[in-house]
This record gives sequence, C-alpha cells and structure tokens, in this order.
Amino acid sequence: MKGTASAPVCVSAHMEIQDSRREAVVGTAGCGTAFAGALAGIVLWAPHGKGGLLDGFEGASNWNVLWVGLPLMILGGVAAALAVFFLVRGDWKRAIGFVAAIAVLFALGVAVDALAGAPRPECYDPC
Repeated sequence: MKGTASAPVCVSAHMEIQDSRREAVVGTAGCGTAFAGALAGIVLWAPHGKGGLLDGFEGASNWNVLWVGLPLMILGGVAAALAVFFLVRGDWKRAIGFVAAIAVLFALGVAVDALAGAPRPECYDPC
C-alpha cells in the first residue's frame, strides 16, 4: 500500500499540542483585545456620562446616558477592538461583521440619543 504511511504517533501528538497552544494564545489575545475595547468604550463614555448624570439644571439627570449609552459604548468598544483584531489576523469576513455591528450600535445610539446631556433650562432673552 503505497502512500498510506502515517506519521509517527509522537509527531502527530506534538503537532496537536502546538495547535492547541496556538489556539489558546489566539483565544487569550482575542479576550484581551475585547477587554481593552470595553475599557476604551468606558473611557470614551465617561465625559458624556458625567455630563448626562451630574451637570443638569437643578440636579436633573438623563439616566439614558447610563442605562443605554454605557452598554452601547462598551459593546461598540468591544466590536471595534475585535474588528481590528480580525483584520490583523486576516479574517476579513469576521472583521466586516464587526464593522457592521458597529454601524448598528451607532444607529441605535443616535436613534435613542444615548449620549445626550442632562436637560438644560430653556433660557429666553428677557429683552
């Protein structure tokens, strides 16, 4: 039987260990990237969050900034980081999927005015 010789067991097991280690490293890097993206989303949200929660007229707050804006910014940060991660790895299909997710999150944020500041008084010119 020509051409049906299999690799020695030790070589096959060694390749499987290398593959599983590589998958573990890539998975860990992906999780780290997602975590960094979530932190970036929080950092970018913080100025809007402070303005929406603390700077309102007579203590008025816009709680949508916290309940809607923060999760959208965290998810957007994760999606942006993972899009870059997959672009670097050359996985274009997943990267395009994450870019589409960013577009959907952006549209939702604009639709619900998630980063709107606190309510301001309506000032009229007394003259």
